[in-house]
Amino acid sequence: MTESWEIIYATPLPHRAELAKALLLEHDISAVVINKQSSSYPTIGLGKSEVHVLAKDAILAKVILENEATFS
Repeated sequence: MTESWEIIYATPLPHRAELAKALLLEHDISAVVINKQSSSYPTIGLGKSEVHVLAKDAILAKVILENEATFS
């Protein structure tokens, strides 16, 4: 059985997605960043970078980002 992943944070700024991922990893929550920005126009920021976590960790991950993230 495969586990499902859920988007818990999206931003047009890739470095913020990486910071969110790092914060979640500090709390032992597996997270990945999916970059959906257009490579054709990287300077105007079309698209977003998304942070995904396992669905079972989504609520805790959102709480952590809301309470501890200082970049959003």
